[in-house]
Amino acid sequence: MLVCLSAHQRTTSLEDLERLSVIGDAAATELTAAHDAIRGAVVLATCNRFEAYFDVDDAPDASPIPAMDAAMERIAGLTALPFRHVRETVDFAHGNGVAQHLFSVAAGLDSVALGEDEISGQVTRALETARREGATTGPLEHLFQRATETSRAVKNSTRLGESGRSLVRLAVELAGSRVGAWEDARVLLVGTGRYAAASLAALRAVGATDIRVHSPSGRRKFAQRENLTVVAADAFAAEAAAADVVVTCTTTTGAYALTAAEHRAARGESDAAQLVIDLGMPRNVEPGLRGLAGVELLDLDTIRVHAPIDEFATMNEARLIVHTAAQRHAMARRVHEVSPAVVDMRRYVHDVLESEIARSRARGGDADTEAALRHFSGALLHGLIAQGHSLASVGEGPAWRDAVRTVFPGGDSRDPS
Repeated sequence: MLVCLSAHQRTTSLEDLERLSVIGDAAATELTAAHDAIRGAVVLATCNRFEAYFDVDDAPDASPIPAMDAAMERIAGLTALPFRHVRETVDFAHGNGVAQHLFSVAAGLDSVALGEDEISGQVTRALETARREGATTGPLEHLFQRATETSRAVKNSTRLGESGRSLVRLAVELAGSRVGAWEDARVLLVGTGRYAAASLAALRAVGATDIRVHSPSGRRKFAQRENLTVVAADAFAAEAAAADVVVTCTTTTGAYALTAAEHRAARGESDAAQLVIDLGMPRNVEPGLRGLAGVELLDLDTIRVHAPIDEFATMNEARLIVHTAAQRHAMARRVHEVSPAVVDMRRYVHDVLESEIARSRARGGDADTEAALRHFSGALLHGLIAQGHSLASVGEGPAWRDAVRTVFPGGDSRDPS
């Protein structure tokens, strides 16, 4: 059984998302070990959501609740959040609701910036991380691969495929009225990770040219590759104070990249207008910066509030694609559930066929007799398998599987892992 625990920007506070984001994509192994019934897990942690997808043993009459309680206990331990708070914060989905949710997420329909570019890559990286940790299973692999295909279908078939949709670009657009001429703005980019490239592209797209970069971890490759001026640690405070725009998008945790006290000291008596855009999760900028004269802070909470509502027609078209893909995934999954029984039945009929052909040959049977036997067994199998697939597609696969186990000796008809 597939199960999902999710917390996202619409229903979860930024403070809680910060705590959850610290877990990161690499927590799949930790969560898989939380309960014996959990066969695998994939974790998707971004600046606006935390989601954990599980493959849970679905033995007859078994409930996923104990396994999910154990997973939430583990999440609580990793985040230092109370278990009750975690349980009240996360949403729960199971069965085909998991596919419907993930496909919507991967297509950008559940994002602050509708149809954002980054999320499909984040979904892919979450699967790759879990795969490296050995935490995935066949059903999880299939689910995430179908999510990527659905995302591509939505982008190719709707206006959500228009280039440039992302949280970073939305933030830069919202900042436009506060900056004036980007061509004249002095910009400091804090961070050199995967969001830095998107941030840089968004800044250049609106005309910014004077862009300097500071890496809290000391990395220089990004700046060298992009021909940007590197701001060393000892010059960071002064550069941050002098910039017209500061964009922070570092994943370095443990301390704020900008604190109110240090920034106030660096700015001195200046009350020059300055815009600080905090795209970090956990947040990179101390909220107290809002109290400094001339400084305006645009963080994820502010971006959410001002995110535009796209046209209903585009949304409806995209959601129809997602819904159809989820239905097809459910049908394919149901057919997959009867596959072991199909294998058992094929093996049994094949063994009987070969035995009868050997008997026919021993009695002097000719080629026509052998051909007739093979044709008969093939037709028999085709009809039975087609019936199994048809029943599985409408949710009656378990009954067909049980019938195969009863009628054909030797088949164990195990559920696929």
